[in-house]
Parts: sequence; structure tokens; C-alpha cells
Amino acid sequence: MRKTLAVIALMATAGLTLTACGGESDEAKSDTPSTSKFNDADVSFAQQMVPHHEQAIEMAQLAQGRASSADVLELADNIEAAQGPEIDTLKGWLESWGEDVPSSDMAGMDHGDMSNDSGGAMAGMMDEDEMNDLKAASGAAWDRMFLEMMIRHHEGAIEMAQAEVDDGQNLDATAMAAKIISDQRAEITQMQQLLKS
Repeated sequence: MRKTLAVIALMATAGLTLTACGGESDEAKSDTPSTSKFNDADVSFAQQMVPHHEQAIEMAQLAQGRASSADVLELADNIEAAQGPEIDTLKGWLESWGEDVPSSDMAGMDHGDMSNDSGGAMAGMMDEDEMNDLKAASGAAWDRMFLEMMIRHHEGAIEMAQAEVDDGQNLDATAMAAKIISDQRAEITQMQQLLKS
């Protein structure tokens, strides 16, 4: 009987020791930088947002020499200034996660055919014909076309960012997604007002 009690006591002590070790391991994991924790949603967000942002910058750069409104020109400059650094950050995350980084060479691509995981076209992307129409326009017609296209483009980015907020694990990526939602909603409001003016 004493031997049985001794064995039970020994096993209980060993179990507590293992539990304590396990607890320390979990705590150590929680101290890991947030950029090292990621899931498929984070990867998808980063891989899709890079070309999405690149097209927005491509559209914004067309404002030089085409836009007739100083407000539209300023908006285009702001879009380029905001999204350029975000592209660099997104690419940095993908590299650190060991995932494929989308090519920066968008020349000749039919942007509307860029697919997402569900097999559909990437939300808000312009196709080649739309981009060519934007390049060919100028003046007030360009301003209107740019604003209408960019509103659609921003709505697509917000949709992608919301999916990241809902499903992503990486804290930095979900924080960027929340910022994209906030910033681009504000810009949509601004663009809608410019279309009315």
C-alpha cells in the first residue's frame, strides 16, 4: 500500500513538473515577435495587396500631365505616398515568412484577370482596357475617370483588408489591414465629394 501511494505521489509530482514546463513553453511562445506568427490569410493578404497597391500607384502616377484639378492631383500624390511604403512592408513580411513575393513588373498584365484564392478576379482591379482608357484621357474627363476607378479600386482593397482583419493571425498585418480600411474609406468619401464638385 505504501509503495502504491509513493508511486502515485511521484507520478503526480512529475505531472506537475511537466505542466510547469509546458506553461513556460507557452509563455515563451507568446513573447515571440508578432511578425513570426502568420497563417494562410496573412500570406494571401500580403501577396494580393502588393499588386493591388502597385496598380493604385500606377494609376496615381498618371495624374501628372493629365489631371485638371489640383485636388485630384494632390489626392493622387497622397495615394502614392501612402501605398509605396506599405508595399515595401508587405514584401518584407513575405520574405521573412519564406513566402513568394509578387513581381513588381506589371507591364503587359491584364490586371482584371489577377485571381484570388476563390478563383475570381481580384477585387477592384482595373483590366488592361480600363488602364489604357485612363492613359488616353486628360483634363476633366481624366479626373472623373480616375476618381470613379479609384473608388472601385479602394472598395476592393477594403474588401481584401476586411478579410485579413477577420481571418489573419499576424498582428502587424491585421493592424495594417485595419489602417487600410480606415484610410481608404476616408479617401472614398473625399473622392465622392470631388465627383460632386
